[in-house]
Amino acid sequence: MADARRAPLKDQTDVSGARVLIVEARFYDDIQDALLEGAVAELKAAGATHDVLTVPGALEIPAAVAIAIDSAEAAGKPYDAAIALGCVVRGETIHFEIVSMESARALMDLSVARKFPLGNGIITVNTDEQAWARAKPGDLNKGGDAARAALAMLRIKRRLAKA
Repeated sequence: MADARRAPLKDQTDVSGARVLIVEARFYDDIQDALLEGAVAELKAAGATHDVLTVPGALEIPAAVAIAIDSAEAAGKPYDAAIALGCVVRGETIHFEIVSMESARALMDLSVARKFPLGNGIITVNTDEQAWARAKPGDLNKGGDAARAALAMLRIKRRLAKA
C-alpha cells in the first residue's frame, strides 16, 4: 500500500468557529469510530465545531446532507461545510459499484450545485484490512483527510468572498 502523501496547505484562511456537519453511515461501527475520530481531531485542531448525523448506509449520506443543510439554514444556524464518512466493502455483487459510485456522484453534485464545501470520506475497499488501514487516524486517516478537504474548500470560499 502506498504511503499517504499530504502536502501542507498554503491557504491558512481562518476557519475557527466554523460550523461543520458530519454525516456518517454506521454500517461498520468499529471502522466508523476510527473515521470519526480522525475527522473530529482535524476539526478541533482548526477550531471548528461540529454536529454528527447518523444514517444507515452510504447511499443515505447525500440526502441527509442536503436535508440538514436546508434545515440548518431555515433555523438560522447554517453549516459552513460538511463531511461524509462511511465505508463500503466490495462483495460478490455489483452493489459495491452502485453504492460507491452513486454516493460519490450525489455528493459531488450537491457540493457543486450548492457551492458548498464538502469532504468525501466514504472509503471504498476490497477487504476489511484495507478499510482499517484507511480508517485509523495513525495510518492513512481518511476521516482526517475528508475533514481537511472540507476545511480547505471552506478556506477557498471565505478567501474568495473577501476578494
